[in-house]
Amino acid sequence: QVQLVESGGGSVQPGGSLRLSCATSGSIGAVYAMAWHRQAPGKPRELVAGIARGGTTTYSDAVKGRFTISGDNAKNTVSLQMNNLKPEDTAVYYCNMIVTMSYTTYWGQGTQVTVSS
Repeated sequence: QVQLVESGGGSVQPGGSLRLSCATSGSIGAVYAMAWHRQAPGKPRELVAGIARGGTTTYSDAVKGRFTISGDNAKNTVSLQMNNLKPEDTAVYYCNMIVTMSYTTYWGQGTQVTVSS
């Protein structure tokens, strides 16, 4: 079966940068929207950034101005450039894609991002 695979996570000091990438192991068809969510220990999963078909993007207030989402809906790839990272950004980051028409939702297994001094 098709899976979403994230990469690029790791440990950095505050102020550092990381770039997360996500791709499918196979075609899932045309994608309506793609997004990155994150979940910190003891906290619910939250939306970090999203990009819709056509290129419209959205960001949570916590990351706006620091993170940039980009991708190709047709090719089922999405990335998240994270700059000026803060300790509160520490979480497991999950890739998410929604297929057009069927609205089937796919999730990656997650990649750990740790920001500490």
